Amino acid sequence: MAIKTIGASNRSPEQSKAEEFDNIKRRIHSKLVDKLDLSRVGDLKGDVLRREIRVVVEHLCDAENTMLNRTERERLIEEVLDETFGLGPLELILKDHSISDILINGPKNIYVERRGKLEKSEVEFRDNGHLMQIIDRIVSRVGRRVDETCPMVDARLEDGSRVNAIIPPLALDGAAVSIRRFGSKPLRLEDLLNYKAFTPEMVMLLEGCIKSRLNMVICGGTGSGKTTLLNTLSAFIQNDQRIITIEDAAELQLQQDHVVRLETRPPNIEGSGAVTATDLVKNALRMRPERIIIGECRGGETLDMLQAMNTGHDGSLTTIHANTPRDGVARLETMVMMAGYDLPIKAIRTQIASAVQVIIQANRLQGGPRRVTHITEVVGMEQDTVVMQDIFRFVQDGIDGNGKAYGHFEATGVRPTFMPRLEAGGVRLPANTFRQRVIMQA
Repeated sequence: MAIKTIGASNRSPEQSKAEEFDNIKRRIHSKLVDKLDLSRVGDLKGDVLRREIRVVVEHLCDAENTMLNRTERERLIEEVLDETFGLGPLELILKDHSISDILINGPKNIYVERRGKLEKSEVEFRDNGHLMQIIDRIVSRVGRRVDETCPMVDARLEDGSRVNAIIPPLALDGAAVSIRRFGSKPLRLEDLLNYKAFTPEMVMLLEGCIKSRLNMVICGGTGSGKTTLLNTLSAFIQNDQRIITIEDAAELQLQQDHVVRLETRPPNIEGSGAVTATDLVKNALRMRPERIIIGECRGGETLDMLQAMNTGHDGSLTTIHANTPRDGVARLETMVMMAGYDLPIKAIRTQIASAVQVIIQANRLQGGPRRVTHITEVVGMEQDTVVMQDIFRFVQDGIDGNGKAYGHFEATGVRPTFMPRLEAGGVRLPANTFRQRVIMQA
């Protein structure tokens, strides 16, 4: 069938051609679904299945007798395959590794973040029903659901990318989806050093803290790189240790052999059966862990995490949302109170000061650069106050002509009180590591 231009008086030729392209794609996809032998499809996997189905789609394209050139025909075939096995229009965006975030505001408004800046994508869904099909496909793969009784959901893609979706009636202009991309290859230490996220001196200290089994908390705002930093630092953990990870949506990519991954579960349609992070932390303590890593503390599980840090599970790590190390301590206090116990504030602060030795602050600065802005030691208690001291910090000096923040890393001249513990663990740092000075411009 030739591409029609009926209604061209109301639409441009490009719009008419795009609409006819979508109609052809929909017809071929519908015929493909009718033609598939589902019993045989179930026996095929991955690339083999895609190659087999591609042959069928090519025959269907020939049968349609479309007036498409070779490039358009190839694009049509790929989009039908993406619609059948992948995530439809999202597949085109997911193939672009320069994109770090995908933000879908209804079927026609899709934004992407590339190199720290948001821009609108030309990719669109047909309608809200089409978008809902793709959301269902994403969440069903990880055993979750989204519908009117449960209109909000956290999920993940196969590569570990984090997905949040919220649908009507809560989302007024169509389903809204936020995807935080995780590359197929996790960022390595060398990558973060090249991006000037921190300095070699800071890395040496953090490596020593991990190997000496100090308890560490990574603070930062949304998109500041907390999880990436946690992934990177976890590479310093010895391969012979038993690690248990606890997350709301599994996204950590630890490289060790002996890792047990646990994930929370939302309530079922009757409102029961939920498994919270607090439940998993309590269960993890019975699983003989050597280190516990919580992807993010955001509630009452914080109290169980602090108790675990204080009762022999040294070297545990977690992340929290906070803008400064001092705010991080205050947030830990608040989350301990969320556990529902009527504890005096001094007891909570004493628990925090005893459990946590190092706070790492990660921030996303204006223009997109991500920096470790503080490495702070928790020294202890003085009366009712948690005493902390910065060891390294990043100082912002200004904004350059491209709108990006710039500054310098500096050592404060403070030698941490936990150095004897590092030395007892066999960690030796250069004598001038903590000498007060500007280390690097960034």
